[in-house]
Amino acid sequence: MKDISHRSDQNPLLSPKDLNPSNKNMIIECLLNPGVFEFKGKIGLLVRVAERTVQKEGLLSVPLYNSIGKVEILHFNLDDPKLDASDARVINYNGKDYLTTISHLRLLFSEDGVTFKEDKACPSLFGEGDYESYGIEDCRVSKIEDTYYLTYTMVSDNGVGVGLRITKDWKTFEKKGMIFSPHNKDCAIFEEKINDTYFALHRPSSPELGGNYIWLAESPDGVHWGNHKCIAKTRKGKFDSKRLGAGAAPIKTDKGWLAIYHGATEKHRYCLGALLLDLKDPSIVIARSEDPIMEPIATYEQTGFFGNVVFTNGHLVDGDTIKMYYGASDEHVCLASFSINQILKTLEQSC
Repeated sequence: MKDISHRSDQNPLLSPKDLNPSNKNMIIECLLNPGVFEFKGKIGLLVRVAERTVQKEGLLSVPLYNSIGKVEILHFNLDDPKLDASDARVINYNGKDYLTTISHLRLLFSEDGVTFKEDKACPSLFGEGDYESYGIEDCRVSKIEDTYYLTYTMVSDNGVGVGLRITKDWKTFEKKGMIFSPHNKDCAIFEEKINDTYFALHRPSSPELGGNYIWLAESPDGVHWGNHKCIAKTRKGKFDSKRLGAGAAPIKTDKGWLAIYHGATEKHRYCLGALLLDLKDPSIVIARSEDPIMEPIATYEQTGFFGNVVFTNGHLVDGDTIKMYYGASDEHVCLASFSINQILKTLEQSC
């Protein structure tokens, strides 16, 4: 099956050069995987902005967020025997790991869905406290009634978990803390309760038994989660042979809940596929993509900070059309569209 996405002629929509660093001591390394929402007639993106510190001769500097979301920079002498800088992404000093880049979430708005600008009234979101000291990443946005639920990856030396903040106006945010403990990410909350129960997809990981699979959880209030069920595993020889994780909130169709997900191979090639879940019991998988619905075939998807990647955690739905905003090669924000009916037809073939 061929790639069935329709890429915007204006891709990439956003690249590192299009935004300013969060402060004078930082440099934007890449833009990634925006959460997407509509607010007051505009399309909003919550873009993950990964930054590194300005380096000085003879030193290796790494950034951290403190308890109030401000960047603090640690400096290590390159000739210090306690420093292991053999990995460009994660260094170790005296037995403790540090990231060389940290991410925050930048709010951008657009009237046409293509040209995005910041609004000074709507702040960027930064990591705060012990569980977000290495940054916050890859936000999914779900709107339930008049409230936006922001699920995102919390990163620190304690591990990687899922955090939740909620807002109604994109100016003030209520923090609900970590809702899925390490190691967990890729959390997308359904935008409608089923039998008065909240549902969410999430991705716990195991370094030994098990693997990087998609799970389903239930909640009475959208904050406290349980009754976890594994609903989709990796498949040998396919595009999702090594890991998989949920995209944005599943889309309700008359055939079932349509969930777009990313899958990766052992060679870290990221594609997109789809799951169809039962409307009344989303732990039941009706169908699943045998082949990708989108692959990294454009030049800006094949080369970049980390090439051969298409990754999404944000979309809007208008009738039969999914307007999907996605990260390309871990560097750019791009736009593609899909027909829901066309995706469903590919899933019918896989039943």
